[in-house]
Amino acid sequence: MALAINVSSSSSSAISSSSFPSSDLKVTKIGSLRLLNRTNVSAASLSLSGKRSSVKALNVQSITKESIVASEVTEKLDVVEVEDFEELAKRLENASPLEIMDKALEKFGNDIAIAFSGAEDVALIEYAHLTGRPYRVFSLDTGRLNPETYRLFDTVEKHYGIRIEYMFPDAVEVQALVRNKGLFSFYEDGHQECCRIRKVRPLRRALKGLRAWITGQRKDQSPGTRSEIPVVQVDPVFEGLDGGVGSLVKWNPVANVEGNDVWNFLRTMDVPVNTLHAAGYVSIGCEPCTRAVLPGQHEREGRWWWEDAKAKECGLHKGNIKENTNGNATANVNGTASVADIFNSENVVNLSRQGIENLMKLENRKEAWIVVLYAPWCPFCQAMEASFDELADKLGGSGVKVAKFRADGDQKDFAKKELQLGSFPTILVFPKNSSRPIKYPSEKRDVDSLTSFLNLVR
Repeated sequence: MALAINVSSSSSSAISSSSFPSSDLKVTKIGSLRLLNRTNVSAASLSLSGKRSSVKALNVQSITKESIVASEVTEKLDVVEVEDFEELAKRLENASPLEIMDKALEKFGNDIAIAFSGAEDVALIEYAHLTGRPYRVFSLDTGRLNPETYRLFDTVEKHYGIRIEYMFPDAVEVQALVRNKGLFSFYEDGHQECCRIRKVRPLRRALKGLRAWITGQRKDQSPGTRSEIPVVQVDPVFEGLDGGVGSLVKWNPVANVEGNDVWNFLRTMDVPVNTLHAAGYVSIGCEPCTRAVLPGQHEREGRWWWEDAKAKECGLHKGNIKENTNGNATANVNGTASVADIFNSENVVNLSRQGIENLMKLENRKEAWIVVLYAPWCPFCQAMEASFDELADKLGGSGVKVAKFRADGDQKDFAKKELQLGSFPTILVFPKNSSRPIKYPSEKRDVDSLTSFLNLVR
């Protein structure tokens, strides 16, 4: 799968017996075609009869006067097709995680490694173990992981007889961040800066030593950002060992597997898991940014819960978030305008900007109001749609108005400033005798919980 260099020589004795090192393999492009400008040439691979022979070259530029003396060299570059990973992804779409893992390890050998976070992606290590092939595992130690996660690392190493390759953030960068902004600045200005220092840059260093990596991403983990991930792809964000765009391949063996099936596999194989799972933690990251989720909540609600659903990526899988036609970040290919609206019960009032501003101005309302600030693309808003519609039907004619206000897009800044919007969904109650709305503080969004709160404050 390299460029073939046809070398003609009038004198076989003019060929040097030295060989060129193969460690400088350079991939100019990965796609339907790959051009290699370095390959391995040795005297043994050349025809010494004076006849034309075809060799796979590793350093075209290194064939100099020192290595070929008094000979005429003609080079013919033949473009050879290489792996089309989009086509490979289609072929493996219905393959099992074990088959996908085996294919990944077979193709890349020691140049591929499993990214292990200490959560349920320990299944990846079990799959690699079952292939019987050698494999590597690395993890990002941000310095802020839960104690339970560190204990799992140790348990996994002993269970599989491996050594996890840990990557650490740059101490100077961490020190500067903490000194300038404190230990918990991400609660105020978002998690991206901290994640960039503690996770993304260490990951970039790790991947620069690889040609491929294996992740535990699943389509059902985050409907907002992961619903379209393939089982294998050219990494859209990071560079690999050879450098340049397209130099790294990303494998997602469990992309098409549902979370329940992953857990059934872990239990069946008696795989060691993080003890935090038993405490309600599903998606596990750094301690300050991870919390348990309640029954019925989506697993990603336990990560960066103070932020929008479409921002719930730390940067390790930034390629999941694409740009819409307006240049705004949106989950996958779904721009906000293309997503169907939600909360469509006939008992839910659809408030315009003018409508909610008028509601805020009323000091003595005839009726109490409960309003959800939402974005139709938000998976957490979608998850509570049924209960909110049911609440609206239940409260019909009771003297309480149930309403919705779409607070994304152009209305987001207004909602943050005037309506206490922190993340989607935000639920407000406008009591009859209060000029200010009261923000519902709980993550429990079932009908009974909402009704109970409404009865206490309306």
